[in-house]
Amino acid sequence: MSFNVALSGLNAAQKDLNVTSNNIANVNTIGFKQSRAEFADVYASSIFSAGKSKSGDGVATSQVAQMFDQGTRLDTNNSLDLSITGDGFFTTTSSLGSRDMTFTRAGAFGLNDNNFIVDSQGNFLQGFQVDAATGDAASVTLSTTQPIQVPDSAGAPRATANAFMTMNLDSRLSPPAVAVFDAADKATWNKSTSIDLTDSLGETHLLGVFYVKAPAPAANAWDVHYTLDGQDLSGVPGSGVGVPADTLQFDASGNPMEGGVAGANFPAISLTGGPGTGISSVLTNGAEFPAVLQVHYRDSSGTKIPTQFAANFEVKSSEQDGAAVGQLIGMDIDSSGKLVASYSNGDSTFLGQIAIARFANVQGLTQVGNTSWKTSQSSGEPLAGEANSGTFGSIQSSSLEASNVNLTNELVDLIAAQRNFQANSRSLDIDNQLSQNILQIR
Repeated sequence: MSFNVALSGLNAAQKDLNVTSNNIANVNTIGFKQSRAEFADVYASSIFSAGKSKSGDGVATSQVAQMFDQGTRLDTNNSLDLSITGDGFFTTTSSLGSRDMTFTRAGAFGLNDNNFIVDSQGNFLQGFQVDAATGDAASVTLSTTQPIQVPDSAGAPRATANAFMTMNLDSRLSPPAVAVFDAADKATWNKSTSIDLTDSLGETHLLGVFYVKAPAPAANAWDVHYTLDGQDLSGVPGSGVGVPADTLQFDASGNPMEGGVAGANFPAISLTGGPGTGISSVLTNGAEFPAVLQVHYRDSSGTKIPTQFAANFEVKSSEQDGAAVGQLIGMDIDSSGKLVASYSNGDSTFLGQIAIARFANVQGLTQVGNTSWKTSQSSGEPLAGEANSGTFGSIQSSSLEASNVNLTNELVDLIAAQRNFQANSRSLDIDNQLSQNILQIR
């Protein structure tokens, strides 16, 4: 019996050495979680045995438990290097259509040849589908996740629907000497400015805006005329503009006045578009503008308005909401795991949201190698959710989670396991000597 007890001690010490050596070997493995060998004594007796004098039958390995405490965060320069601060796991699949999911804390991701986000083994990172404009996730269940792909195509153009401008019109100016407006004749207008408009194909066009001081008896009034790429918009069928397009009225303090009400903002001027009509009929490239393109005499936030002061003509703001064709210039990932692509035309688009999963019992997860785990009956089913909420944890871009192995502690444990192995070896040797002595009795 003593041989078996000593042998069980050797086996336990060997298991402890194996676990400790594995921890030391993976001290630099990203996302690795250290293990701990746990042991239990072996004790067996019958109802007729003298339990008070029973010495025990040795030791057995109870389990090799993994410690899922947080590893150190390592900062990098790669935005696709991700770490989780919290209890969540990244979700990956081995192929595009697979639902066989593995879970990992190793966030060293990159792009494959088709611009899908993958790990070093080629497994696809799973994400939730989101609204491209708002980033809101449509569903946060694992059954609806899909691999995240970063587009390499150009950003789609967006036709201008709203233009904004504010300016100061010089109240000291006199009406033009020539009464009939002609954009090509500077004698027929006082001041002009322009703003870029983008059509449905992403081509930019110049909207010229001309201001004409109204003659007496009108006071503090300015007529407004438009041209598109130098062509007078007055009389364009369906354009909704006349001659002039509108009149801006100011009060005695130089502030906007509309309908006889001082301080009222000017209403937007609508230029009708649509296929082959209105201002779209001026285009020759096959593109079009929206059915209604509005010119607002304010800035987009509504804080700046036109004025008519005794000061030089000055454009205070000029902007529009269209966008030309843009190229992908960058990608950001926020703490909730939402991926935002930025384009050279100023557009930003949400591509998806990284799926995070957690488990009721992480100790029950089954190791499958490559710092990955799969669900088991002991772990429970994975619960999916959004990062930065609940206990899922937050995602940190441009960082990795280092191994949680404490090298100093492991070296001490290695020495203790070695001494334990030696002691059990000595016990086995003594048992062998005693047996030899017994066999030599004559």
